[in-house]
Amino acid sequence: MHENSFAVIHPFKWHGLWVFDDERVGLDKEPFVAGADTLIDLAIERIGIDAGEDGFLMLFSATPFPSADLHLEWVREESDGNVYLWREEGREGWLSHAILNYFDCAPKNLYVQLRNAEPEY
Repeated sequence: MHENSFAVIHPFKWHGLWVFDDERVGLDKEPFVAGADTLIDLAIERIGIDAGEDGFLMLFSATPFPSADLHLEWVREESDGNVYLWREEGREGWLSHAILNYFDCAPKNLYVQLRNAEPEY
């Protein structure tokens, strides 16, 4: 992914976990765990989107963009993944090596926007 590019995924609930699929990079029900799930719950509540069981859209980039809802800062590598801090909430979340499907290396900053998912027809 180029530094000023966006990626879009569609996280949804599956057996009580936030997961996402991305056929383009071979991911199927890739889970958000180890604090990343809590960051999602906090962000949904704070932003006030209706994620429900059908989920939401997540846009993310390594560069700032005007409509980003949150900024995550890289803290450290851990257990074949990377830990990010949401400074405003004082919370950390772990992202698996799956992030490397979207970036050449773990970015020092992640800017994220959450949106209600539009119904698919």
